[in-house]
Amino acid sequence: MASASNYSSAPVSEFLLFCFPNYQSWQHWLSLPFSLLFLLALGANATLLVTIWLEESLHQPMYYLLSLIAILDMVLCLTVIPKVLAIFWFDLRAISFSACFLQMFIVNSFLPMESCTFMVMAYDRYVAICHPLRYPSIITDQFVARAAIFVVARNGLFSLPVPVLSSRLRYCAEKVIQNCICTNLSVSKLSCDDITFNRLYQFVAGWTLLGSDLVLIVLSYSFILKAVLRLRAEGAAAKALSTCGSHLILILFFSTVLLVLVITNLARRRIPPDVPILLNILHHLIPPALNPIVYGVRTKEVKQGIQKLLSRLQ
Repeated sequence: MASASNYSSAPVSEFLLFCFPNYQSWQHWLSLPFSLLFLLALGANATLLVTIWLEESLHQPMYYLLSLIAILDMVLCLTVIPKVLAIFWFDLRAISFSACFLQMFIVNSFLPMESCTFMVMAYDRYVAICHPLRYPSIITDQFVARAAIFVVARNGLFSLPVPVLSSRLRYCAEKVIQNCICTNLSVSKLSCDDITFNRLYQFVAGWTLLGSDLVLIVLSYSFILKAVLRLRAEGAAAKALSTCGSHLILILFFSTVLLVLVITNLARRRIPPDVPILLNILHHLIPPALNPIVYGVRTKEVKQGIQKLLSRLQ
């Protein structure tokens, strides 16, 4: 018993990420689309950021919030996808103890940061449509700066205990993580300790953050829809709703993939375990790749700014 106790409490220096445990052959044909989506996400978001930075007409609160979304997307991509591709291409499965929990913190905090930013953008559209005369005095550069601080502070502080609790657990002989990403549930299940509080905190914190954002987004658009239906001028309702179209599409990308991921995790006993792993990776690729494209195509000012940027490079 003494030797078993000593063995189980021995410090773990690294973990091994084991992607798609039942379908190893997936890695070969998935690496190409993942690489293309990764390059598209980085290139499109970088182009959007440079465009907003260089084009003075885009120096407005709405586009500053869009820049925040682009930064969050890029950080999430760079945190997750390079390691996934390194596993696919070079079989580099090892990840250090500290790197694993750093990745866990970024993933757990940046996703609700993005959700919170969508909530602030919904409030921006609410003020623009329901209180247009007060918009310049309410939605200012100072408001955006305070909102950005709130987004980072709230979600960073609430998400920090997740990796801290996991890192303080005792890990036994098993150090193979059945995932491509250091998620809390995948890592903590390797522990010798009771992880009930760990899982409970992540569940409560996650749904509190994402749930509160969703409620406020729904309320904002309910008020927007109510105000739009009162407009009687021809084409006024369509014009008002068109300003929200791009934002709604971004929320749809984010929430749909997340919802499917949640459902598959709840039904994990009925589906192969590789499916949630695949959806988790796609959630870090599809929205970041499509978000800047949607704004570039649907928003006239952004489209013109990108065209000016490209003309300068020629």
